[in-house]
Amino acid sequence: MALAVAAVVAAVVWWCSTGRVAAAGDAGAATHAAESPGRYSPPVAGPVVDPFRPPPHPYGPGNRGLEYAVAPGSSVAAIGTGVVAHVGPVGGRLVVSLVHPDGLRSSVVGLASTRVVPGQVVARGAVLGTATARVHLGVRRGSRYLDPAALFRSVRPTRSVLVPGPVEGGARERLVHPAPTP
Repeated sequence: MALAVAAVVAAVVWWCSTGRVAAAGDAGAATHAAESPGRYSPPVAGPVVDPFRPPPHPYGPGNRGLEYAVAPGSSVAAIGTGVVAHVGPVGGRLVVSLVHPDGLRSSVVGLASTRVVPGQVVARGAVLGTATARVHLGVRRGSRYLDPAALFRSVRPTRSVLVPGPVEGGARERLVHPAPTP
């Protein structure tokens, strides 16, 4: 399994470096994907109606992702660049799973239709398919589920730096918050 993941990651890196990443799809999906400065963006523009609730143990109750309410038929986008690992029904719901270069695996559940095939390399914001009324996003590293909302938050700087230079009010220095490095 580790060898397969390494091969997928190598393929993503190669495809991205050669400019052969799939186009982002329709403008609506690309718009909400482009709003996030990080590597990941929410798959849909709808509100989260059921947040991440980690289970108390591996087989316990909870929500292992984010549940979104959306208009049926709206576009569902890739949360980040990756390789399509699975397309098809799981538990009676249509699912698309991606393996991302950093080793994360995202799965979007609750699709009405799909536009991708296994092995396809997609860019962040690429349309994966269309939604039903509810779309679930799960993200995991190995077998451990992560809170997808943490991927979408901007990183706050950990330190501030005084920079010399004129500022309004006669101050000789100004406080600058360096941009976080991805």
